[in-house]
This record gives sequence, structure tokens and C-alpha cells, in this order.
Amino acid sequence: MAVSVGQVENMASLSSDLFYDILRRLDGASLASAACTCAALHSISKEEKLWENVCSSMWPSTNREDVKSLIASIGGFKKFYADCFPLIVNKEVPEFRGNDYLEYPEEWTEAEYYGDMDEFESISPSDFVSIVDIRYKDKTICSEVFWGIPNANGLTGWFYNCPFRIDLLTYSARDDDPDGDITLSVSDGLPPVASMERERKDGKLWQDLRNGLRLSWILVNRKIKQAANLSSWSPLCGQRHWPTDKDFFIRFGSILPAKDILPCQFVECILIMKFRLVHIEGEGVQTTLKLTELSMQLGDMEGAHVNGRNSLLVLKEALSCHRSKNYSEALESCHLYSKVQTELKEQKLRNETRLDRLCILSGIAAFVTFCYYIL
Repeated sequence: MAVSVGQVENMASLSSDLFYDILRRLDGASLASAACTCAALHSISKEEKLWENVCSSMWPSTNREDVKSLIASIGGFKKFYADCFPLIVNKEVPEFRGNDYLEYPEEWTEAEYYGDMDEFESISPSDFVSIVDIRYKDKTICSEVFWGIPNANGLTGWFYNCPFRIDLLTYSARDDDPDGDITLSVSDGLPPVASMERERKDGKLWQDLRNGLRLSWILVNRKIKQAANLSSWSPLCGQRHWPTDKDFFIRFGSILPAKDILPCQFVECILIMKFRLVHIEGEGVQTTLKLTELSMQLGDMEGAHVNGRNSLLVLKEALSCHRSKNYSEALESCHLYSKVQTELKEQKLRNETRLDRLCILSGIAAFVTFCYYIL
């Protein structure tokens, strides 16, 4: 909207308190836009309290005092919002080209494949903080903060060599103990399910769940004072989980650069959310879903999980990679990676089938030769 000179002069005559009262009601994007309109708004928009309000509205987990101190230590709420509101975008994922992905370059030695030891020694699991918020239809259903990487006690043993994984649910959230459960019900806007037979036919609950869920997983590195949102915000894909049909599997994530860390150059940050249908409508009980898994893993182009050491290197690099406020760009980069990965798997399967056929033909030829000499 255009603003005339007279309007700007009239705005300048207003008190800064009134300006502040107006700005504190805006979301982050609107606040940033307002700051560009005149010097008065630009000056007031620098107030950290305004950005603290924006962050607390976007990510309720930032209301915690320990998180506020963390954000202040890495540059403040304005910087935190600027780093974490845009999503990670990778436009450099190359198109699939025949056998390019099937073999790693010869110049990669074993030591290089498993990471730069000197650089790795400068990274600790305790440097990282996960700030996680889950929304369903604009209602926050989960806000969690995890300091360090759970169960990563030191940099040796299983964590060093085994597949990297962050699991943000306690065991009590998976068994029959209701304490600490994260649930969704009809009162939260969930559509009622009269029977699983009906749900299998129309999929109303599944579609509503997939369209309504939003995940923010912000990773902060306290040592280098950087942060980024590793989630795609909206689900990338999902399905009912066989064989029960009562488990709903939803996948979020992003594509992270791994140049000079892994031969595949890019890895996928895989964020998994699973819900289980624990109650069906009837006998005075509402339809209820229970969150049973919330986890992060990193996978390479061939689908293998990245180990703990290389994952820390990748996550550190991810905090300074390219981002965009255009969510469709983030989704596009994820879909491109998935497309290339699928084509790679199909090519690998074709090569294995061809090799199997050659082995069979060689075996037949050897058998015929053997029979010839016997006869």
C-alpha cells in the first residue's frame, strides 16, 4: 500500500508508545514490512521485546526462561526469527544422470568418507539444542526443548559409528501410562471415526491429520551461535502404517548440504511423526490419537542412515546454508531429492537384475560345457 508524504508526516507526530502498541500486534512478516515504511517505525521495530512476542507466538517453546537466555546469547530474538522463520532450500541437487550416483568418486579415501577428524573433534553433542513445536490447525499440541543429543554420552562407542538418531519422546509416551501423553481428539478439531472400515473407505481422519499438522524443529548450536529450522513445516508425505491401519506415519524434513563430508554431497534430514488411533467414537469416548514417535535421522542418497560423527558435521554445516521464506521452494527441493533418489534405486535394481541374468547365463553355459565333456 502506497503511503503519501502527508501520511508520513502525520505518523511522525504520533507518540512512539502508540507506534509500539501497533507494532506489537503484528506477526513477523508484517513487522519486518512496517519497519521499511519510515524512520520512526524502523527505529521502534528494533525493540527486542517486539521480536520476542513474534517468536513466542510462532514457537511457544521460546517462552521458557532457559530458551530466552539461549536466544539472547546467540544474537537476540530478531536474529533468531530471521534465521529460523525461512526454511532450508537446496537448489543444487543435481538431476539423475545414469551411473553418476552408483559409485563414489575414486578420490574419496576411507578416512575422507568417515569425516575430517580434526573438524569433528571441535563438535560436541552438547553444543546442540532442539526447540520443537507441533501445531494442529493453529493450536499448539506439543512444545519441547532438548539440550544436547539424547543418549549421546561422549563421542565414542555406539554414537560414533552407529546410525544417528534423535528421539524426542519418553518411553512413557509409548506405553499404557497416560502421564506425558500427547494426544489429539475431537475437541481439538479431529473428525470423529465411527469405525476403521469407514476410515479405510473415505480416509477422512488421515486427510484431516495430514492437512492440519505443522512441525517446527529448530536446531541451535550454542558454540557457533547459529540456528535453523530443519523441518519442512508442512508434511512431505505420509501413510497409514501397515498392518494395523491404526498407526499414521507422517514425514517432514529438509535437504542438507554434505559437501566435503560425504561423497553423495547432499543428505536428507528425516523427521518422523507417528500417531496411533487409541479410541474410536462411541460409548461416550471421543476419537483420540496419541503421538507415539517424534524422531530425526539423516539419510544419504542411497537411503542408508548417516552415522553419528558425520551427522554432527552435516548438522553444523546446515545452520549456515541457504534458506527461503517461500515454503513451496523448500518442498520443491525435497521432492527433487526424492525423485533423484527413486531413479537411483530403480537404476540400481536394473543393474542388479542384469547382473543376476549374467550369472544365470554363465551358470547355464558352465553346466552345458560340463555335460558336453561328461557325455
